[in-house]
Amino acid sequence: MGAGIAVRNNSLGEEVVRRITELGGISEDADTLTRVYLSKELRTAADLILGWMRSAGMHAHLDAVGNVCGRYEGERPGLPCLMLGSHYDTVRDAGKWDGPLGVITAISCVAELNRRGRRLPFAIEVVGFADEEGVRFASTLLGSRAVAGTFDESVLATRDRDGVSMRDALVQFGLDPDHIGAAARMRRELLAYLELHIEQGPVLEAQNLPVGVVTAIAGATRLAARLTGIAGHAGTVPMALRRDALSGAAECITAIEQFCRTDTNGLVGTVGYLHAKPGATNVIPGQVSFTIDIRAPTDAHRKRAVADIVRQIEAIAKRRDLSLQLDVTHENRTAPCAPWLKEQIAHAIAAEGFSVFELPSGAGHDGMAMIDIADVGMIFVRCRGGISHNPAEHVELADADAGARVLLRVIENFRPRES
Repeated sequence: MGAGIAVRNNSLGEEVVRRITELGGISEDADTLTRVYLSKELRTAADLILGWMRSAGMHAHLDAVGNVCGRYEGERPGLPCLMLGSHYDTVRDAGKWDGPLGVITAISCVAELNRRGRRLPFAIEVVGFADEEGVRFASTLLGSRAVAGTFDESVLATRDRDGVSMRDALVQFGLDPDHIGAAARMRRELLAYLELHIEQGPVLEAQNLPVGVVTAIAGATRLAARLTGIAGHAGTVPMALRRDALSGAAECITAIEQFCRTDTNGLVGTVGYLHAKPGATNVIPGQVSFTIDIRAPTDAHRKRAVADIVRQIEAIAKRRDLSLQLDVTHENRTAPCAPWLKEQIAHAIAAEGFSVFELPSGAGHDGMAMIDIADVGMIFVRCRGGISHNPAEHVELADADAGARVLLRVIENFRPRES
């Protein structure tokens, strides 16, 4: 990976990779990387990032929800900003690039402008969002929703696996949960939101390209399904008389996979959790719970697919004489990237000597929240094997440098949208 891409001496990429490694050493586990919302490790990481922001010439602070925020003024104080960002929390047993690459690269780009003494006709703000992953309190995009003014304060009552409420965790972190509204920004303050992120998929690698232009962040629907039959003795109940909930769930899972495999427009479906009761070797399962995650590049396509899949599951349950409970637990709309931002990103990629390639994001990103107050654009950077949310997650130095060069070029040539 990275063959044919020249890496300059003292490149932006070298600084980015060095800092990615340093930040990746901050974890609650000695042997794996885990850094969840409002943990002491997240606070240590926040302090490190704040230091990098200040050394890059930014005024930096921790906002009311734990986001790390830096501002580099333009040609005069108080101008609207081009906001750059990503998240600095992780999943459990994570890779070190998902999220931090976008935060650290943005800081390095600002530092380069500061080294040159260059100010632009707009301000630049860099935000490290405190909770995109939703690991600790099972509610995603908390940091960016607070900035977008769409934070749902009911989540403050949710508790982590140790019984600690989000409200109490904020206090322990040194924040005031009654002032989260202070993190919200107004649309007039932002010219746009740009995020650089690893692709988390294999498409750029297959195209032999270091960077790509994101067209949209796919929306997602998640459902919780429960099938209930009758538990019985594995040796005495004839096959024809069984109401086996696990066999029914297996048929449902296969139907979901087959439905999504036959789609040619980017639909993906995943059953990521399955639990059978009573869970004994010699007992027919009487109840099974499983999750369903459906994503597509457009909301209309996703909603049609969900409706079709639900009808298939209902038919399977009826035919097998199983009762069905099916609840929607999460729904995020598709976040299309703004054409005028895609155009500027494409120009920067071409100017750096790379072919311009467009692709959608199947993973969620903070742009899904930020789109409520700003037009959104994204740059993807190739990652080895398309692996993410895994310790094997990796970006080559040459690709990190290519992403940084593209982002810096976008910033320096940025033209706000004409009103």
